[in-house]
Amino acid sequence: MGTRTTTGTAALLLSLAAALTGCSSGANGLPVEYGSPSGESFDQVIASAPVAPDSAIPAGSLMAKIKSRGSLNVGGTDAAALFSLKDPVTGKLTGFDAGLAQMLAKYITGKPSEHLVQVTADTREALLQNGTVDAVFATYTITPARAQKVAFAGPYYSSGDAILVGASNTTITKVTDLAGKSVCTESSSTAANDIKQYAPTAHVILFQTNAECEQAVEQGRADAYVLDQALLLGDQYRDKSVKVVGQPFTTEPYGIGLPQSSPELKAFVNEWLGTIESDGAWARLWQATIGTALTGNPPTPPVIGSAQGS
Repeated sequence: MGTRTTTGTAALLLSLAAALTGCSSGANGLPVEYGSPSGESFDQVIASAPVAPDSAIPAGSLMAKIKSRGSLNVGGTDAAALFSLKDPVTGKLTGFDAGLAQMLAKYITGKPSEHLVQVTADTREALLQNGTVDAVFATYTITPARAQKVAFAGPYYSSGDAILVGASNTTITKVTDLAGKSVCTESSSTAANDIKQYAPTAHVILFQTNAECEQAVEQGRADAYVLDQALLLGDQYRDKSVKVVGQPFTTEPYGIGLPQSSPELKAFVNEWLGTIESDGAWARLWQATIGTALTGNPPTPPVIGSAQGS
């Protein structure tokens, strides 16, 4: 998990931060549902997503195995607002990553049938390598080191490391303010090394999950939490006792993690990404998820294959 942000995307995420500041929670503590600027619902976007022709799925490929199985095994999370969040009543997953996973499942099998396996920054590579999951959609930053272990399609989105603090904190507003502070992040995230680079005197505390990091800030066990701005904005969206401050100080491209043992799947997924970007489905999904909390047009997706390791 991490971030590489173009100037335009950074500005967009800042706008998102401003927009989210105005969001509120419902009586049940869940985020209030916002209307998509396009008027198209999440379900409508998924329903109109394309299906691959039979000729694109050769016999013996991993795509053929997934199609025969009837569902895509996806590594991800169900606790990232705006990207992949589970409705506790219906069990339905919504969000940008969740929508992409359902669209890929539909492209292969003809229906948006996915089986979610919870992953953390520590388990993603292992679950791809041992075949537990077919693909990982988890705000998964592409890095050359990770590309030694798994394949990456994309990048499909871009974000950047930012800082989350308690809502009443006024002393930390930028990365240099982290000097000498206790700063938590997810273990095995790119943010752990970024903190060492940008705030070398900070005391780094590692947790396995986003929820543990957020709770550490809430309880005062950490002064700040550093991770991708996109994920931290999701925390702020759900929990008004914390806030995102400052601007992203790194940029990181999100990729779709895939097994290296099936190189045909990477080519297939990149072709699918190109299809949904060119036919407008990517932009409509953005509007129905991230765009529900932000006014303005969808960003231009990163160029496929542009990240080192993709």
